[in-house]
Amino acid sequence: MVRLSPCTSLFAILLAAPLLVSAVPATAGDLGKELSTAVTHAGMAAGSADLKMVQTHLHHVVNCLVGPDGAGFDAAAGNPCKDQGGGAIADAPPAKQAMLKMALASAQSGIMETDLAKAKATAAETQMALKKAE
Repeated sequence: MVRLSPCTSLFAILLAAPLLVSAVPATAGDLGKELSTAVTHAGMAAGSADLKMVQTHLHHVVNCLVGPDGAGFDAAAGNPCKDQGGGAIADAPPAKQAMLKMALASAQSGIMETDLAKAKATAAETQMALKKAE
């Protein structure tokens, strides 16, 4: 058996540490960024001048909440949360998931709305729900 001095052992550990860290897959999402992006797009939806833009920004909210593998994800709508994680709901601790699911339902309701004023009001409600979850 080869015995290493304490200095050599410490050096070997320090040398190997970056390799171990880089070998860990980056699967954890950045919930803070996902929520911030969703809040921003809900606000953009609430401030939009036409129904199409309200719906587009609410689709962005949905995409940030469910992630690219989630139910309701619409790649055609765009994904402003790309590379931020697997979706805020999936990345959130269980205590926050219920609030985020309510915000998701609100955003989906706003997407289905055909009246501009009601869609904008729903977008504002979605934004408030998301802010509570931040």
